[in-house]
Amino acid sequence: MSNLFPTYAKFPIEIVEGKGTVVKDANGKEYLDFTSGIAVCNLGHCNEAVLTAVQHQLTQIWHTSNLFESSIQEQVADKLTAGSKRAVFFCNSGAEANEAALKLAKKHTGCDEIITFQQSFHGRTIATMTATGQGKIHDGFGTLLPGFTYLPYNDLEALEQTISEQTAAVMLEVIQGEGGVIPATTEFLQGASALCAKYGALLIIDEVQTGMGRTGKRFAFEHAGIEPDIFTLAKGLGNGLPVGAMIGKAELAESFGPGVHGSTFGGNKIAMAAADVVIDHIFKEAFLAEVTEKGAYFQALLAEQLPGVVIRGKGLMFGIELETEAVEVVKSLQEAGVLTLTAGPNVLRILPPLTVTKTELEQVAEKLAVVLKKQEMGMKI
Repeated sequence: MSNLFPTYAKFPIEIVEGKGTVVKDANGKEYLDFTSGIAVCNLGHCNEAVLTAVQHQLTQIWHTSNLFESSIQEQVADKLTAGSKRAVFFCNSGAEANEAALKLAKKHTGCDEIITFQQSFHGRTIATMTATGQGKIHDGFGTLLPGFTYLPYNDLEALEQTISEQTAAVMLEVIQGEGGVIPATTEFLQGASALCAKYGALLIIDEVQTGMGRTGKRFAFEHAGIEPDIFTLAKGLGNGLPVGAMIGKAELAESFGPGVHGSTFGGNKIAMAAADVVIDHIFKEAFLAEVTEKGAYFQALLAEQLPGVVIRGKGLMFGIELETEAVEVVKSLQEAGVLTLTAGPNVLRILPPLTVTKTELEQVAEKLAVVLKKQEMGMKI
């Protein structure tokens, strides 16, 4: 009997070693990891540059209180906000970053109402769970926080009819990851931004899964040419080291002064050492262009291997809608040496490291085609 709470429906695989896109389980079997730890190891497993930076920091000091100055926090914040007047709050996860965003929005506006969207996912704390527009995440937890309204995603008319001067924030994902890899339209994103400006509400964009180069831009909202009031990062920011960030416009800083919020471990020096290197690698224009190119290449491979397949997403974030339970496809791919994810009951989610090679993309496209054809699973078009 395990002494762990059975919180996760785990696959009977223990990953014990990894390098780049390739990981190995406790039995010595190798897999192409097209999960990246759920969009975390964007630079691949055991990236040498990240490893070197973390090892160096481990020989200096591991942790100091946030009551003391931290030059490495300042350095990472400067890189995250380059070219814009913004402030950064460091924490340990995406849920914490989104929690901070919700608190800041309420504190700054003095309003209670938060608008989010059906099928969204923002975390599992009480506030971020309430913000999540999925009943299965709410079930069994009794009365959640008041003031949250869930609207249909990509429905600008519904938002226009709901937002008001009492709205503190509109919170959304540019691509709903857990909700099925559903992209927002440019019209919806630009319209939401304009409505927030009109009513004095803050636009919060959850970039926990889509940020840090995943879609071929530093942050996914850049595709729509908008400037959110607040956006959040985690996952890929530390390449496996736990770190999150809430980033807001400079004028919001006065509402997040001493004693308003905090984190014991947020922005610790080991996580910052990793994030510092990750940003340097991912924020290069040539690197981001390669992500876009490889994403287009993989889509072309799938079209060739599986004529008629519809794939959603941007960059190296993909969702394929199946006519059967996606978890069965995930299991079959595991047997074939490929790790993938689900995004809802019938969507296969694919999140390879951003450093994935074209050869690895070719191998996975071929194996995916074999698995789907063998199980005679058609695609919804």
